Amino acid sequence: MGTLILILLGNGVVANVLLRKTKGEGAGLMAITTGWAIAVMCGVFVAIACGAPGHLNPAVTLGAAVLSGNFDKVVAYSVAQLAGGIVGASLVWLHYLPHWRETPEADLKFACFGTSPAIRSTFPNLISEIIGTFVLVLVAGAITSKTVSATGPAAGLAPWLVGSLVWGIGLGLGGTTGYAINPARDLGPRIAHAILPIPNKGGSDWAYAPIPIIGPLIGGALAGLFVRLAHF
Repeated sequence: MGTLILILLGNGVVANVLLRKTKGEGAGLMAITTGWAIAVMCGVFVAIACGAPGHLNPAVTLGAAVLSGNFDKVVAYSVAQLAGGIVGASLVWLHYLPHWRETPEADLKFACFGTSPAIRSTFPNLISEIIGTFVLVLVAGAITSKTVSATGPAAGLAPWLVGSLVWGIGLGLGGTTGYAINPARDLGPRIAHAILPIPNKGGSDWAYAPIPIIGPLIGGALAGLFVRLAHF
């Protein structure tokens, strides 16, 4: 449910900015990064309320497993997150139903689902996703660490701070690959794009799809290892 809300609001803001004849058409990067930040905050709150630890992201789940040494729930959480990504993206499609036909550019329609690089180059694209996810897991770990929690943040504030973190990642590091930093965020909507009846949608760019899966998993695992060694 947390990842569903993440994708519904996050990909929803992309659709609002890119699709033709929406109220938000052309609003630009600031609207998208702000929307994604709020989407993360909302998704984390929903995940926690539903009884999970607030993970919306297999890379975060893997990083937490590396930190704790307990990998028991990595597969189950990742499957749930992927399913949430597919359903959330399908709801975006449904919500903006008349606008897909009004938008002739296949690449803009795809951008409402999956990520793609500004300059397609495998190694730099992979490094961007590793760095972005490393920052995500590292700083989220710092926000929720025992050291920080001893003086703050107040109870219930952490999801707001993690949302602000994603806002910063989007503005500072998002210009290269669109900061997937989450395998479920990219793969789930990409699957939805492939199967949904979107008019003149074009391909789902499966050649690029491994980058936003492998990069975040590496970045998340490295950050989890760093936090473990640093004794946050």
